[in-house]
Amino acid sequence: MSSESEKSNQDSQKETLVEIKNLSTHLNTGNEIIKAVDGVDLTIKKGETFCLVGESGSGKSILALSIIQLLPEKISSHPNGEILFNWRKQAELGLDKKAEFENVNMLELENEQLYKIRGSRIAMIFQEPMTSLNPVASVGEQIMEALLLHHPEMAEESAKARAIKAMQDVKLKDAESRFNNFPHQLSGGQRQRIMIAMALACEPDLLIADEPTTALDVTVQAEVLKLMRELQQRKNMSILFITHDFGVVAQVADKVGVMKQGKLVEFGETKQVLRKPAHAYSQKLLAAVPENLPKREIEYTKTEALVTTKNLDVYFPIRKGVFQRVVDHVRAVDDVSVDIHQGKIVALVGESGSGKTTLGRAILQLQKPTRGSVKISGNELVGLSEKEMKPWRKKMQISFQDPQSSLNPRLLIAKTITEPMQVHGIGNSDEERLELAAEVMEAVQLKRDFLWRYPHEFSGGQRQRIGLARALALNPEFIVCDEITSALDVSVQAEVLQLLLEIRKQRDLTLLFITHNIAVVEYLCDETIVMKSGKVVEQGLTADVCGNPQNAYTQKLIAAVPRLDKALP
Repeated sequence: MSSESEKSNQDSQKETLVEIKNLSTHLNTGNEIIKAVDGVDLTIKKGETFCLVGESGSGKSILALSIIQLLPEKISSHPNGEILFNWRKQAELGLDKKAEFENVNMLELENEQLYKIRGSRIAMIFQEPMTSLNPVASVGEQIMEALLLHHPEMAEESAKARAIKAMQDVKLKDAESRFNNFPHQLSGGQRQRIMIAMALACEPDLLIADEPTTALDVTVQAEVLKLMRELQQRKNMSILFITHDFGVVAQVADKVGVMKQGKLVEFGETKQVLRKPAHAYSQKLLAAVPENLPKREIEYTKTEALVTTKNLDVYFPIRKGVFQRVVDHVRAVDDVSVDIHQGKIVALVGESGSGKTTLGRAILQLQKPTRGSVKISGNELVGLSEKEMKPWRKKMQISFQDPQSSLNPRLLIAKTITEPMQVHGIGNSDEERLELAAEVMEAVQLKRDFLWRYPHEFSGGQRQRIGLARALALNPEFIVCDEITSALDVSVQAEVLQLLLEIRKQRDLTLLFITHNIAVVEYLCDETIVMKSGKVVEQGLTADVCGNPQNAYTQKLIAAVPRLDKALP
């Protein structure tokens, strides 16, 4: 018997933990009923990782929240279907193979029994730990709270010891001293580890992980995925993993389900779905993965440097004591000298805290440098007053990571785009500026009449295009793109990447593309700069930096990238 058929036979013999039958979840928005989940059948076996993929709005998170019954009763309903969960009834911590199990329908349970299951037998990790953790309680106390809620008989000393053990299990360094830290004192990766520790402290049978690695650096993501696999194998836990990253799917999933508009359009073994997808929608999603996009032939011609930094420093003071004396500095950007050539797309990569965004802001003079030089077209910017900087603001623009927070929710898109034009004296009248705004909307492939809408009326991908339109409205020479594709679906990301290439060609734009997505860098960027701890550790042509990295840190970054071809035989 082949290894694949042996694995298939072993999987079929596994006990079923969750069985979803013909589930529908409707959301009542007041004006209409949205069929967020529409007739889904799904089975998750014990000890299995099931990945759920699909674009935003496909119903992935609603399905997960339906399983754990966290949707508000006033706006949600289940017209039909069952969610059968084979729950472990014993109250004591510690996996007991002789434990009593009972098959229950989650949709029919009273609140009292739901409280026993939710958080204890089914736990959930959310996408953004900073908004999920209580900012005024220490992370250790929050893990203890989860334990004591489900095990009120436990002494506080035991709960604290178990909380510290949970923090050690997720490989959080100095767990005892970190116990009293507040969420804001931890990095993104550390906060995500706390969320995993909290979820696993009560030893659940099912862990629902909703985009738990989307906002993490590629190296931290690799560590978190490895950690989750180790904990799963040790505790024989099932995982429902929601993501839009097919590289992650290839790395962690036993089975894959693809959702579109509330329906499960494809389901099967990971290798089968990713290598030979049957449904047209699955094929479209996989075709949009950066490594599957048509390879660009980069004819690299050396051009003059448009932007140059020399020995650039940005230091932030560390103050201590009653008199807040400066005792040291955070060297966010430390002696950085780079050239960004005319008409090129240059990637700036590195882990969180490496200084990428600070360098981008210092180039634009949104953050005043401590020392050094920034020149555009040979003109020095460091030391200029705000009045002297105004003409250069028109030539240098930025597009932010989160367009939802960077667009004023009370302004029409027309006002958002025409206001900077008016400030910089572009257009002789409001009518002329509106026409220019309409043209720039068309340039980012949006309709003219979208000018008369508000930001909340658009999808994430559309808002990202509007952010680009606002930057392009002043006809700049140079744009800093700060993580503009990190939160986008894979298909929308592909569209934005193609759009950037087209705009660059039409306008001879120069782009500094800040990202932690190496696959995007390999597809989009001509050159790559790698930063670590405020310093540039490697720079050069993207093909050289990503294909044959010389620095150990760059090698570590490249090796951590989850790829379809690496994970699947």
